[in-house]
Amino acid sequence: MHCFVYASLRKADSYLWLSARDAFDVLPPELTQLLGKLRFAMELELDAERRLPHENAAQVLNNLRTQGWHLQVPPSDSFASANHLEYGRAPQDGSAR
Repeated sequence: MHCFVYASLRKADSYLWLSARDAFDVLPPELTQLLGKLRFAMELELDAERRLPHENAAQVLNNLRTQGWHLQVPPSDSFASANHLEYGRAPQDGSAR
């Protein structure tokens, strides 16, 4: 899948992946506000086998196919888990995460 990556000028080390160039209309308004201005960083061909330094390519592809975007944030960021399947689910064993 051909995809496009943008860097947030407001949120350091945060990147927005889009399935179509400049297709910002698919983003939730809250995300648009949070990221602020975006700078085009690169375009690339992505497949599930491609190794990415900080993201799981299969997960990025799934998000691009299902919602048209994927948010990449630094691992220490509290909303980094928003891209993960378990986001919003209660722990099965009752423990806090």
